[in-house]
Amino acid sequence: MMRSQMIRCCLLKLCDNYTCCSVNTVTHSFCVILDVQAACPDATVTQELLKDGFHRDLLVTVELGAAGEDAGGCVVAARIRLPPGIYVDPYELASLQQHNVTKAVLIPDAVDVEAPEYLAADLLVLLYMEPDPRCSRCFRAALPVHGRYHRPADGSEEALVVLKSPQVLLCCCHNHFAECRKPAEVEAPCLGKNVGPCRWHSLTHKPAHEESILQVPVGLRQHSSLVCVVTLLSTALCATLILTAVCKYGHF
Repeated sequence: MMRSQMIRCCLLKLCDNYTCCSVNTVTHSFCVILDVQAACPDATVTQELLKDGFHRDLLVTVELGAAGEDAGGCVVAARIRLPPGIYVDPYELASLQQHNVTKAVLIPDAVDVEAPEYLAADLLVLLYMEPDPRCSRCFRAALPVHGRYHRPADGSEEALVVLKSPQVLLCCCHNHFAECRKPAEVEAPCLGKNVGPCRWHSLTHKPAHEESILQVPVGLRQHSSLVCVVTLLSTALCATLILTAVCKYGHF
């Protein structure tokens, strides 16, 4: 009932600001994402993994098409699905958001940062983009990500984690992009400058690359016996040294 009232309100062109979208959905913590029709701009998405090793930065850049010249004041977000082999540390993200470095929402918000890849689940991230001062139609944001430990491999010293191209979302109730009103079945939380819920458009996008690949170092299965023996001997040696020091210098 609330959704039908909201759509009817927008059809009457009363959504020149966020009031129409807030009145009937104030008790909801999610926003309706709207599919794009011809009037909405398309987008080109580029994602790049920076740094080396397990701890990387995912840089996402969105460039709107020619219609994006009218996107001033709009909010752009990237909806990223992270596979089990990669995760975002919620405590690190909270610290970055506290200092206004990165704005993002994790779904689910509870992440087991210690779980290995084979015990982890997919993670959905809604990353809010900032305007790029060098380009009027460009938005960008960086997200710190971390690789998970994988099972030992048989023949390769690296495991490949495939990161698909993100979905691009656009929120601008105040201009002509609000004409794209076909409802979608996906919902996403709101964040940022708007107090009440906002309406989203899911942009048709052209990824510069269909996917990015994170190479995670892994051990070799044939080294398992050697690793176990060395670990056991190291543990026994350290325990002996500690026990010797306690017996020699301890006061009983």
